[in-house]
Amino acid sequence: MRIRHFVLTPALVILTLLPAHSAFAVSKEIIQLQTQVQQLQDQLTAMKTSFDERMGVMRNLLEQSTDNMNKIAQQIDALNRTLAQQAQDSATKGDQLSGQVQSLHDSVDELKARVAALSKKLDDMAAAQQNLNNAAPTNAPNGNGSGAAPGAQPVNQAPPADVLYDNALRDYNAAKYDLASGEFSDFLKFYSDNDRAGNAQFYIADIEYRQGNFDAAVKDYDKVLEQYPGGNKAPAAQLKKGFALLELGQREAGVRELHALINRYPRSVEAQQARDRLARLSGGTKKGKPGE
Repeated sequence: MRIRHFVLTPALVILTLLPAHSAFAVSKEIIQLQTQVQQLQDQLTAMKTSFDERMGVMRNLLEQSTDNMNKIAQQIDALNRTLAQQAQDSATKGDQLSGQVQSLHDSVDELKARVAALSKKLDDMAAAQQNLNNAAPTNAPNGNGSGAAPGAQPVNQAPPADVLYDNALRDYNAAKYDLASGEFSDFLKFYSDNDRAGNAQFYIADIEYRQGNFDAAVKDYDKVLEQYPGGNKAPAAQLKKGFALLELGQREAGVRELHALINRYPRSVEAQQARDRLARLSGGTKKGKPGE
């Protein structure tokens, strides 16, 4: 019996200690789990803080980017307005330049006409002096008091070519278009072979253009190009013909005429005006006005 008691006592001790050891192990694992949970919570808190900070930085960057984009958009709008204004100013200046060039052409023509008139008067005076010197004293007038042959009928003569042309050009520059058109027509009627006949034909067409009669203007500009191709008004006639076609809504024909002018007279003032008009057409600017 004592032997059995001696044997059972350690076993009882072991059985007594086993629950305590097991409970201690479980408590340690719980502590470890709690520690790990706390660490995870701390890490999550740190991550949330870092995320909030980064979100704040990104929000500031986004706001700055938005402000910059708004500023850029405003600058682009201002630049577009400036470009539009410059394009409009350029178109206006182009119209003014075209009118000034035309006025210069007219002034040069008028000066040429005056010089030619003075030269002709000098020639007439010299011829009259020569006739007086060569006249025989026996040449007496007939009974009717004049040197004309008996029964001769008076003939209605046109004014001298230079006088008629100068008057027409003066009325044209004074915007007396109806009067000037009639005078230029008379000039062509009586002096169709004169060196300035091509100019007269051009001014007839140009008066029609200025009065908005673009169909008639195209036909009369064609007369300048066909009948007086070597005249000094041929480039201007082709330029204004192109403008008239554009005014009639015949864009393709007008553009073709302007390109033909550039190819034929590439260094002329009219060619530069044609290039400016084509550039404005390509850029979608509004159509020019008569008289440009």
